[in-house]
Amino acid sequence: MIKDRNGRVIPESSGQSEVLGILYKTFFGRILLKVLVLPIVSEIVGKFMDSALSVFLVKSFIERNKIDMRQYREQKYRSFNDFFTRKIKSSARPIAGGLDELISPCDSKLTVYPISERSIFEIKGSMYSVSNLLKSPATARRYCGGTCMIFRLCVDDYHRYCFIDSGIKSESVYIKGELHTVNPVALEHYNIYKRNSREYTVLRTDNFGDVVHAEVGAMLVGKICNRNLHRFRKGEEKGMFKYGGSTVVLLFEKDKVTIDSDILENSRNGIETVVKYGEKIGKSK
Repeated sequence: MIKDRNGRVIPESSGQSEVLGILYKTFFGRILLKVLVLPIVSEIVGKFMDSALSVFLVKSFIERNKIDMRQYREQKYRSFNDFFTRKIKSSARPIAGGLDELISPCDSKLTVYPISERSIFEIKGSMYSVSNLLKSPATARRYCGGTCMIFRLCVDDYHRYCFIDSGIKSESVYIKGELHTVNPVALEHYNIYKRNSREYTVLRTDNFGDVVHAEVGAMLVGKICNRNLHRFRKGEEKGMFKYGGSTVVLLFEKDKVTIDSDILENSRNGIETVVKYGEKIGKSK
């Protein structure tokens, strides 16, 4: 289930779930899936989505997903990915300005978990390990007792993401993997947070300590596009995903952040909360 910040239940697109159900729950679908998750296939699809040949997909995509284009800057799109990575008007995504205010890095569906001593979570039926995500047990141990925040983006979300605070960024770590969808249907059959391609960095922030910011690729996302920055400002764009649903994961050290109560309550009840880029979702401790 998904709720907005006012407690209203938000329906998720049924069309995407039906297609994923066929891929993950049927014999022939799983055979096709073995081909679709190959990096070379994702690369080919990515090249098509970058080409002018894909422009014809834009109009039907907007109509099918009921996207309010009044929020976005007016421009002529050169390809589907040009549309998919479109920029939103700054007035549509104001950045919460308090130094102690934690903001959402993206438009998404958010779930929050405490990080236990064993750093293992059950996420919609799939076991998720911080150590497996980072491929670094030593880094994972630093976040024991802290907070894990999972931001799930769908195809109709704004696919750019920002820095949650000001500070200095470490070198990025890229982990190659298979590309599976982040839709909950997939979680019944694959431990996707172990298999997906992902990239992460440690952000040495001014107000929240050392925060791991990870981007997880998904089916048909051939590229995670991050800006090459060393110093960054709160609300400054960090990067973007190309076509497909994707995920951002934030890890906080112990006693560094307090998450807003409605998000915590929803997460305890297995409910995702709709959050927007730049919106306040917590405070520093």
